Amino acid sequence: MPPFQYRKSSYSDDEGECVEIATNIPTTIAIRDSKNPTGPALRIHPTTWTTFQAAVAIGRL
Repeated sequence: MPPFQYRKSSYSDDEGECVEIATNIPTTIAIRDSKNPTGPALRIHPTTWTTFQAAVAIGRL
């Protein structure tokens, strides 16, 4: 598997409270805390990510 290419969330603040996401692997979305780039990453299926985004958009999360 190629390495994940992380980018910061557009919702990250200037205080360092950042979430980074990698979407360059078609079968996996990776999410990590930018303060701990070598720490664990949450890996989920793209369908799960889409469902999560939809729930946030309508205020369910």
